[in-house]
Amino acid sequence: MHVNILETAQFIEKVLDDKKGYDIELIDVRNKTTLADYFIIVSGSNRNQVKALADDVLFKVERDLGLTPRHIEGQAGDRWILLDYMDIVVHIFQEEERAHYSLDKLWSGRPQP
Repeated sequence: MHVNILETAQFIEKVLDDKKGYDIELIDVRNKTTLADYFIIVSGSNRNQVKALADDVLFKVERDLGLTPRHIEGQAGDRWILLDYMDIVVHIFQEEERAHYSLDKLWSGRPQP
């Protein structure tokens, strides 16, 4: 099955939005790194929501698109879970962790505070 990378990233954005993730950012990193084409960064209000967001992405991307991540970092109770779909890397943060690492600012090219 051929899956368009941008459409897949947009599908993941919708899954995260439907599950009440907030401050969702889809960042095109094709000209900045060879790690991936897109980073998706989202916040969850607590550890339970971070896990729920990750679980929903894992389930729906496999069910609807037939894709599984090549690697997962973090687990239940963590404040940051990373889902690596090769061309798309999903970073699911608890708000404090996201502010600490500032990946969205680093990769989007926006000025740092």
